Parts: sequence; C-alpha cells; structure tokens
Amino acid sequence: MHISSATLANTQRTIDSYEGCADDYSRIVDQFPWPSLEAALREVATATGKGGQILEIGSGAGWDADFLETQGVSVRRTDATRRFLELQAARGKEGELLNVITDELGGPYDAVVALCVLIHVPRDQTGPVLEKIVAALRPGGVFLVSMRDGDGETSGAYHMSYWRRDDFALCIKEAGLALEWDEYRVNRDGEGWHTFYARRPE
Repeated sequence: MHISSATLANTQRTIDSYEGCADDYSRIVDQFPWPSLEAALREVATATGKGGQILEIGSGAGWDADFLETQGVSVRRTDATRRFLELQAARGKEGELLNVITDELGGPYDAVVALCVLIHVPRDQTGPVLEKIVAALRPGGVFLVSMRDGDGETSGAYHMSYWRRDDFALCIKEAGLALEWDEYRVNRDGEGWHTFYARRPE
C-alpha cells in the first residue's frame, strides 16, 4: 500500500497536535458513554463474548475501553498519541502505540472499535485502512466506527475527513463487511456524526 509523503506529514501533524492537547482532551471528554453509544458498546461486547478480544484503535483517554472491560471482554488499547497512553498508564491501564495507517493491526480479533479516530484518515487511505481492519477480524467479528458527517477533507493542525452516510456505507461494503445498522446524531457542538456497526461474514 503506497502512502504519500503528504499523507505521512498530515498524519504526523495530527498526532503532534493531540500530543499537545491530550491532557485537556482527557479532562473534557465524558467518562461514561452517552446512551446510544453505551447500547452499541454493549452490543459489541455481547457479540464478542466473555473473554473475547477487542482491538480499540484510537483509545484516547480510554473511557470507552474502561466501559467495555466492565462487560467481561479484553481490550487491546492503542493510540498513535503517546501522551494518551501515558495518561492511561498513570491510572493502571496499559496501551500500545499504533498508527492505523502505517502499522500492522495483528489479530484475529473478535471485534474492532474505532470511535472518532478514522476521521483523521485521508479519504484516499480510508479503503485500505478498512481492508486492514477486515483482515484483522475473525470471520463473524464485528466493527464499530464513528465518522463525521460532511464532504471532502481539510488539513490544518488536525487532518479531518468527512463522509456522507451512503458513501461511507459503500466503503464498508467494498472492504468486505456487512453493515448491520447505523445511526446519526448531532453532538453538543452541533456536529453531525454517523455510527456504523458491521460484521465480517462467516
């Protein structure tokens, strides 16, 4: 998979920006998932089964992983931002550095969770990243992902890619996943988000 120098530069700039704001970000993000996300995480845990293995891409502060672990599953916490992992380590939670664009994902996992993180993957790399995720899932494994609603992409301190519902649903299908459900919500900042729940066919 060819990754352009521009993509690598944009990705590193995004990571560097998070390194600088990780402490503040961890303080302002809700420690407990909102009701619809809680239901989705419970569904992931149920599909995974007790003792199942979940890869979380972009763990950030680690609050979603904390909740998943209360459901009896094992979470491999990963993030491309070292400071997020340090903050989790300070409260006894172990995580690993992982860049979903450049690194291998390992597996097979019973589930992969990527919330508010693939928004930073350039649109031309989204297909290859989804294919990596599918390859990391066991047959029958599930994938939970959230994406910003909109068109195109922007590059600044954070590279942001935006997707309309039907366009990203097609990406999921083309990667080899079966979409089981999706939902749309507007957050407190007025931003539209799509959440998708998909499964790798048996």
